[in-house]
Amino acid sequence: MRLSSTFPALILAGLALLGCARGDAERSRSIDAPALVRAAPVIDTVLARPVVATGSVAPEDEISLGFKIGGVIARISVDAGDQVRAGQMLASLDLREIDAGLAKAKSGAAKAARDLSRAQRLYTDSVVTLAQLQDAETGDEVARSDLQAASVNRRYAVIVAPTDGVVFRRIAEAGENTAAGSPVLILGSRGGGGRAGNVLKVGLADRDVVSIKKGDPASVRFDALSGRTYAGQVSRIGAAADPGTGTYEVEITLERADGLAAGLVGRVEIHPSEGVPAKLVPVEAVLEADGGDATVYALSSDGSHAERRHVSVDFIDGNRVAVAKGLENVTQVLTDGASYLDDGASVRVKP
Repeated sequence: MRLSSTFPALILAGLALLGCARGDAERSRSIDAPALVRAAPVIDTVLARPVVATGSVAPEDEISLGFKIGGVIARISVDAGDQVRAGQMLASLDLREIDAGLAKAKSGAAKAARDLSRAQRLYTDSVVTLAQLQDAETGDEVARSDLQAASVNRRYAVIVAPTDGVVFRRIAEAGENTAAGSPVLILGSRGGGGRAGNVLKVGLADRDVVSIKKGDPASVRFDALSGRTYAGQVSRIGAAADPGTGTYEVEITLERADGLAAGLVGRVEIHPSEGVPAKLVPVEAVLEADGGDATVYALSSDGSHAERRHVSVDFIDGNRVAVAKGLENVTQVLTDGASYLDDGASVRVKP
């Protein structure tokens, strides 16, 4: 009876030990089994790193309009946003003092002309000396110069639109005393042929501005316009950095951009025409990205192991990543399943 009661327990214990042994063996085989992964080729190419920046829409040419002389502003006939035509009067000073000065200059010029005519007749009759005649000639020249200056001042006592365009900003108001040359209106001029002349103005750092040149294509997106994309190209690159921001102003001329409001914020992507050598890998192959640093698992030369590589990411091009360094002598990288690997892990590439 004792044997019969102990025997089943021994059998169960033996089976349990056998099961544990089999489980350990299966787990051992599972651990040693190669991980199933997918691989993608590393593409060596020459690619231009796109320059990305944010800017705002502005007229192609902003003209600051003011009076040549100081005075009291009599009226300003336009407001911000008004469309104007070339030759249209936009503002004027109080002309009473200016017109009086012009009348005085005209009278002085007329008197000097009479004095010169009389001196010439008297010199012919030997009544006045050569010095007196020359003084009369000088007086006439001075009077005519004074009249010309007064006429110019009178002409520029009114602001006339130099070109078709739109009033961008109205800085002063009627009744204010303005100094000579102080801006009163900012006019956004239209380009030749009736073009809207809208550009996107952005500030680029020196490391970006050196990689672009005039004529490079660009694309601009405006979130306010439901992500609509406008084509454009680099039309101007600042020759010097702004002393306040340290950036270079770059203008992107936009195509078919009629009606865009000044100040509209857009995101531009400039595609430089001259590229640099780059190694492209799929986005899925890049792990543990931290700024420009990331990890990639490369497929060993015998195709059976994963090799962990620390890489420097240059930029993202669609669904591909351009790697600056870290993939030297690597032909394939691992994508699917790479996030579960360790350095040196056995792998089997899915066909």
